[in-house]
Amino acid sequence: MKVLTTVSDPIYQEPEKFSRYERFWLKYINDKRDLPFIHLLTAIHIIVIPIAIILYTPLLKGWYWWLLYAPYFYFSQLYFKGRFGLMLHCISHRKLFTKKNNWLYHYVIWFVCPFFGHTPETYFVHHMAMHHVENNQEDDASSTLKYRRDSLWDFVKYVFRFLSMGFIDTFMYLFNRKRKKLYMRLTYGEMSFYLFCIGMSFVNFKATLFIFIIPFVFARIVMMLGNWAQHSFIDKKNPEDNFTSAINCINTKYNKTCWNDGYHTVHHIRPYLHYTDIPVEFMKMKNEFAEKKTFIFDGIHYLHVFVWLMSKRYDKLADNLVNINNTFSSKEEAILLMKERTKKIIKSPV
Repeated sequence: MKVLTTVSDPIYQEPEKFSRYERFWLKYINDKRDLPFIHLLTAIHIIVIPIAIILYTPLLKGWYWWLLYAPYFYFSQLYFKGRFGLMLHCISHRKLFTKKNNWLYHYVIWFVCPFFGHTPETYFVHHMAMHHVENNQEDDASSTLKYRRDSLWDFVKYVFRFLSMGFIDTFMYLFNRKRKKLYMRLTYGEMSFYLFCIGMSFVNFKATLFIFIIPFVFARIVMMLGNWAQHSFIDKKNPEDNFTSAINCINTKYNKTCWNDGYHTVHHIRPYLHYTDIPVEFMKMKNEFAEKKTFIFDGIHYLHVFVWLMSKRYDKLADNLVNINNTFSSKEEAILLMKERTKKIIKSPV
């Protein structure tokens, strides 16, 4: 186990001066700390989108098509995918563009999102109108409660359930609560993507399959893997408590590339906090983390947590567990608690 000393994850540092390009965009965004999102979107428009357009044209055939698709896949589905997905997460919580320029947000949602497997509007609706409202409880379509969270088979069932029923579950959740504006946004976004893919398949089926359809499935699996890891350890005595239903991963490169997404406990407690403020808030909460026995991992991220859970390597998880104020008397005690918190939780009907 590790001792909490410092947190090296990114906080905001004012540059000596902004470039001309940055000064231009400062007029369009609400917070200068979000300029990295503009740089990310710029890179996507320089690299990803132009290549996608070329792949739709008849310029390349046979192996030449695949030779261009290989770097496209790397940049769109590996290099930029996590960065973009977590940027989408950030701008769902905090508006990136000013009210007058909010059309740029809709452009990102309706035009850019599909290149990364996100159907328009659905991420915002699912995440903001359901996941944060329900906090991974039974009514949350992506809840991990009823699954054994160190079981690969249960994870497969969890992913299959979400792929086949996630949209319907989210729609019915909102429909039953009479949130018409939101379930209509969800429906427009999801159905528009399906219709778009059908139409573009007549233009170029291979390009549509590999640029939009497969990344769509891939994105949903990746999001479910992330949510599974984030909500793997839950105290069955108090599953609603954010301190004991989510984890934190600190001091990891993942936080530098994905906007401090590792601090999931802090995020559920302070959902509108800017990502650069999260490490400072984390340090303020350290005594509460110790009291509630929140699981905090140092130097690893969600993929490590997922793989070691699936392989039952609790020893590796314990080696990277932060032991604040001697929360755990021994590695063995920590492992026992981790195993207890991965068990299925079936709530009794009221």
